[in-house]
Amino acid sequence: MNADSRTVPPQAPRSEGSPVTPPPPRRRLAVPLGLFAAAAGALGYVGAVDPNEPGHYPVCPLYRLTGLYCPGCGGLRSAHALVHGDLLTALRDNAAGVAACLGLAVLWALRTVRTARGRPPRTVPGPAHLWTVGALLLVFTVVRNLPAGGWLRP
Repeated sequence: MNADSRTVPPQAPRSEGSPVTPPPPRRRLAVPLGLFAAAAGALGYVGAVDPNEPGHYPVCPLYRLTGLYCPGCGGLRSAHALVHGDLLTALRDNAAGVAACLGLAVLWALRTVRTARGRPPRTVPGPAHLWTVGALLLVFTVVRNLPAGGWLRP
């Protein structure tokens, strides 16, 4: 099939003065509310099933193979402590996990407010933000595996 033999279906004519009607608010909020429900369900499960008791969750493969802590090690214990309102224990178990929860909550709130107002949900971080987060996680990982970084280990 060559490019000349393809046909494009005709589009319905639009008048210049007719604005596009935005969807109703409950339909606009379906995605943010679905994300909230998924996060609440996951946190509810971690809050109900204690990761401090062995056998409920798998061991980190990196830690099992090398003995090194990845940036996520202690994240479930940290989430469990956050669900139970123990911020200091959550920070001790995984400070990066607490920062990630806070950052994701802020991004979710921004997206929800923009969506409720009928604006496009532009809450995707740019490349500079992603590189900064990656660099911070790398530094966090290196420091928590050094002898002086014992206070960052779960």
